[in-house]
This record gives sequence, structure tokens and C-alpha cells, in this order.
Amino acid sequence: MTEESTSGRVSRRKFLAATGSVGAVGLAGCTQSGAGGSDGGTDGDGLSGTIDIAGSSTVFPLATAMSERFQEQHSGVNINIQSTGSGGGFANHFCPGRTDFNNASRPIQPSEEETCSGNGVTPVELTVATDALTVIVNNEMDIDCITVEELRQIWAAEDPPSTWSEVNSDWPDQPLDLYGPTDASGTYDYFIEAILGEEGPGHRQDYSATEQDRTIIQGVEGSENAMGYLGFAYYSQNQGRVKALGVDDGSGCVEPSLETARAGEYTPLSRPLFTYAKQESLAEEHVAEFARFWLENATNQDIVAEEVGYVPLSDADQQAAMDALETAIENAEG
Repeated sequence: MTEESTSGRVSRRKFLAATGSVGAVGLAGCTQSGAGGSDGGTDGDGLSGTIDIAGSSTVFPLATAMSERFQEQHSGVNINIQSTGSGGGFANHFCPGRTDFNNASRPIQPSEEETCSGNGVTPVELTVATDALTVIVNNEMDIDCITVEELRQIWAAEDPPSTWSEVNSDWPDQPLDLYGPTDASGTYDYFIEAILGEEGPGHRQDYSATEQDRTIIQGVEGSENAMGYLGFAYYSQNQGRVKALGVDDGSGCVEPSLETARAGEYTPLSRPLFTYAKQESLAEEHVAEFARFWLENATNQDIVAEEVGYVPLSDADQQAAMDALETAIENAEG
């Protein structure tokens, strides 16, 4: 896909390489006005208003790509997107009722659902893509594959190793320099679930934690002894700068890719990605139409895979999400 192949916009690959996961993005000259506001202009089909989105840095580039396209068709709709982490979005924006959508790289937790309910917010889970959570190392590191057990040893809070050789004697006797997301991130939560175990020792805290995926890339690129983990899209835009490790879950080493994630071979680090719609906001036409637009394009190979770097939905998964959305819209309209 060339830079000019989608309405002449700057490609998502160039956008991610240049900016990574930024803190907040205002699109189409929009201004903050509260969830589901209607201070925008009116376009030719009558849609107008503001849509506010927070949440996962992993889902951020996909949400941005969909928002750009929607606004090209509906110039009266303003969309604000913040990259806050899945948990930070639920706690500080979505469940308090301040946003219409929360992007998430893991399912909403029962405690978050309870908070939402207490504030009169009904979350509607919509699966939008599949990611291959990617473990990266510096290009100079002479390692190409890592086992799940070795990952567990490196990142566990209990008796954490300080050097590579403590984990594997074939690895260099050099200090581990670790980079990853903060505990507000769904990527952090999913890594604990998939690698450390929910009842395990927990995630070590002596690492460089950030909500900025570009900072993880920069940190690993700049240190010969570094390791980090992040969503596949950010790795795919920076493949020359860092190296992705294959992961061996006991059945042989499998490299992260759209193909291995789609085939279910990249285990245990392939995962679904979500956006959660606020059902109450779906009563507003511009919000409902944006949700429909996103799901209608969730099977689009050019957008989801080629431009952003995730696995598009299957037709069956798309239909299931559309059914859930239409039911929620009906409930919202009462």
C-alpha cells in the first residue's frame, strides 16, 4: 500500500514511525466538549456533534485511522482521541461518563464494570482486530527465540534476574535493561495473564515503564542489553530499529506476524483488541454511525493489516460485533 493510496493522507506507517503513541490527538480541528456533545458543524447528511475516545495505546492507531476516514465523509463530526492506556481510560474517562468509547487491549474487568454501572454507563464490548503482542530486543543481541518460561523468569517480580546469563547460560553475562508499558496499560495486564499467570508472582517493577510505545522502541534501540514488549503495529513500523523474538510455548519457536496470529500459531501472545461503546451515547446518531462505520471496516485488509498492522476481523466475528452493536443501539433508543 502506497502513501497516496488512501485519499492522499499521510500513511499510518509514517505516522507511527514519526510519533508513536502520543498523549492526545485532536482531529479535524476539534475541541473538547464532553461525551457525545453536539458543538460541531453539520455536514451534507446532517450528522454533527463530538465523539470522545480514550483508552489503549495499542488500539489508538486503528481508532485514528477509522476516525480520519469517518470525518472525511462526515465533516460535521469532530472526534477527539486520547491514548491513556486501557485501565486509565476506563478509570478516568469512560466509566465516569466523560467519553463515548474506550479502546482496550484486554477485556473490561468486573471492578470497572461496577464503576461504570454506578455512574450510569453501560459498556458495549466490540471486538475490532487481533494483535500479536511482540517481544523486542536490540538488533545487536544474539538471540532470536525465547521460551515462555524464560520470559516468565525475566519479568516475574519474584527473584528477578539481573543479567541475561542468569536466565540462560548461553546468553551474555550482561545486565538486563527492560522497557514496557505501565500498569494502566491493557498490554501490561495481558502480558501478566499470558506469561506470568494471574495467580503468579506479579510483574517486576524495576523496569522503564511508559505509556508511550515510541519510548519503548527508542529505549530498546539505544541499549545493546535491552528487551521490551508492545503491540505488533508499533514493531511493524520500526522493524529496522529493533528485533522481534520468536516465542516458543513448547511447540517450537513462532515469530510474531499477522499470518501466525491469524492462524492461531503465535501463542500465547496473540490477543483480541476491543473498543467499548457507551450504550447511552449510541442514542445519538453520529455516535451510532461512527460505531457502525468502524465495524463495517474491521474486515478491511488495507486499513487494518496493511496500514495499521493488525489482523482484520473474520466475517463471522464482524457479524457478531455488528449484532451486539445493533442491539445496544436499539436499547439506547428505548
